[in-house]
Amino acid sequence: MSTETIIQGRAIGAAEVDRVRRLLAEHPDWNRTRLSRELCAAWNWHNDRGQPKDMACRTLLLKLERRGQIVLPPSQHDPSNATRNRSLPQIDHDQTPITGSLRTLLPLSINRVEKDAADLAIFKSLMAQHHYLGLRNTVGENLKYLIRDRHGRLVGALLFGSAAWQTQPRDAFIGWSVSARRSGLSRITNNTRFLIPGWVRVPHLASHILAQVSRRIAADWQEKYGHRIHLLETFVDRDRFLGTCYRAANWICVGQTQGRTRNGPRGAPPVPIKDVYVYPLSKHFRRELCHDHS
Repeated sequence: MSTETIIQGRAIGAAEVDRVRRLLAEHPDWNRTRLSRELCAAWNWHNDRGQPKDMACRTLLLKLERRGQIVLPPSQHDPSNATRNRSLPQIDHDQTPITGSLRTLLPLSINRVEKDAADLAIFKSLMAQHHYLGLRNTVGENLKYLIRDRHGRLVGALLFGSAAWQTQPRDAFIGWSVSARRSGLSRITNNTRFLIPGWVRVPHLASHILAQVSRRIAADWQEKYGHRIHLLETFVDRDRFLGTCYRAANWICVGQTQGRTRNGPRGAPPVPIKDVYVYPLSKHFRRELCHDHS
């Protein structure tokens, strides 16, 4: 690899790939888990709680293998992420129409969905069956929410995950340099999925949910990962949506993407152009994001 590229938020060049190849050659008995843990230690790749970013590293290794740059030992675990999602249990969600005014649903119950919670299967099934993008397994820091109305009926679901490595409108809005972005990126999260099921048709519900979640997500992130976040972002497909609920919840449209994937390099296959929306969570978000967190 002649130039440096970004994979899972890390700058990967020839030296990094050579290091992986050397470890593979010197330790043929290592499995993929051992390899990723050793790399996390060598690269000092940890989250704010000091835990190695093992899953992110394993995903990085898989991407290097797909590019033909390394050959990993055979996987000792199955199924793959894609297979797991295809085999999700099909839960029959109650699709009785929910209509009327927002006030008849309040107060809403906003529940964080944890790894071992009973709600996790419900969340995955709801997204897989009813979100137009489906569901992919999340890697890295993320939060999932299920929203129920006062009667306990499911009315929404949200997923927040890793921010895009770079997007010019957002970076210009923040005023980031390359080094500041590298340091501050973990202080942003991307609303990668937002679902109001098709049988729920209640005016202003979506913007109300966004407003409620925005008030608590920084504290939720702090509790789960040991650090706060200062900005939310999302990409809205202009061919499908107008972004009305985000604007109504005071998100700011800062521009459009250039037709590449969230973390994709130049020359990658084009994708639909999307509007870039952001939502600052603190008054001094620029100062916090430009601060060196390394």
